Amino acid sequence: MALLPLSGPAFAQTAPISSGGETVTIAGIENILIRHPQAKGSIILLTGGDGRLEVGPNGYFRTGADNILIRNRDGFAAKGYNVLLVDKGTNLATAVDTMAGHKRPVTIVATSAGTPRAAEGLAKGAKPDRLVLISGFLSKESGPSPSVMAILGSPRLLPPTLVVHHPQDGCRFTKPAGVAPFQAWAGERVTVKWLEGGRQTGNPCRSRAHHGFNGQDAELVSLVTSFAGQ
Repeated sequence: MALLPLSGPAFAQTAPISSGGETVTIAGIENILIRHPQAKGSIILLTGGDGRLEVGPNGYFRTGADNILIRNRDGFAAKGYNVLLVDKGTNLATAVDTMAGHKRPVTIVATSAGTPRAAEGLAKGAKPDRLVLISGFLSKESGPSPSVMAILGSPRLLPPTLVVHHPQDGCRFTKPAGVAPFQAWAGERVTVKWLEGGRQTGNPCRSRAHHGFNGQDAELVSLVTSFAGQ
């Protein structure tokens, strides 16, 4: 992806969002919104890692462009959805309310370390219509970090939820063994989809490994948007 310059030193090197992306402020934090002229719903994207995108003016951001969700931002929009890219610190309940004002249903889509942040948002009052957890920190069997189960305590805060996982995910925080306990805990609220295939390259917790569904972008986008449209 080509890097485009902006005026001022802070954004001398940035990743372009899309021709239709704009910077919007939600509860004091800058996020990026892609509007669809005839949206059939809204999707909120929570990246992994430390959650930072470093959003600047005019729909530009500086980090995280290779994340499975962020690199497919235009793909989600092309399927007919408003798309919000959430930067670190954004109040998720306010983000859901903001996107509901554009178009419901609102689906939160979180990946990797973004999944416990999604759970924290639900625990603090965010009420999306649907939730998608991709390569998630789901249960204590997932690995040595706070899990969605531990944060929520009870599945009653879950909206209809889709879990997408790779059976060969080698990340120590998102072991495939963590999926079954989460599914048993959440019951009928959750649907699990396993995506096999793709390519494994480099760090097993990064975006170009099975953890990040390397080579499976179109399939993942279709899964997410089909669920969001139910």
